Amino acid sequence: MSLDDLKASLPDYAKDLKLNLGGVLTSPNLTAQQIWGTALASAIASRNDDLLRTIESEAAQHLTPAALTASKAAAAVMGMNNIYYRFVHLSSNPDFKKLPARLRMNVIGNPGVDKLDFELWSLAVSAVNGCGMCIEAHEHEVLTKGATKEAVQDVIRIAAVLHAVAVTLDAERALKG
Repeated sequence: MSLDDLKASLPDYAKDLKLNLGGVLTSPNLTAQQIWGTALASAIASRNDDLLRTIESEAAQHLTPAALTASKAAAAVMGMNNIYYRFVHLSSNPDFKKLPARLRMNVIGNPGVDKLDFELWSLAVSAVNGCGMCIEAHEHEVLTKGATKEAVQDVIRIAAVLHAVAVTLDAERALKG
């Protein structure tokens, strides 16, 4: 399915999503690798088959194999970290904040792409998964590494729109089912 086919599959009530889908995948504040890596990581985190297949196909035209893999790795490791650190953050027991995570996260230290890009992708996934502690950590990292606030906003806009598209596609499938 192409991006145009995906837009066409959205119902009329999601017209804003159709318009936003095209708009967020371009940005003067982000490189093509940052845009498409964010899109792929966000699509993985949003868990809709049609969206994921479409975005992966489009992303493959803009990303090197290493960047494609790194984007998937960001979604994978943040899928784990977002659950763990959201629990630590939300637990009323302060002792959990003092315990080591004891989870392997080697890809964060050596993602195979520019660390800024990997951190942007991790930030997007953390936003989709709603982990405030991870959002704060990755936002700090990307700003420290030179990203602008506008670039951060664009990454979150991509994550927001792709997640909304996934929710809408899932709802339509359920209603037809």
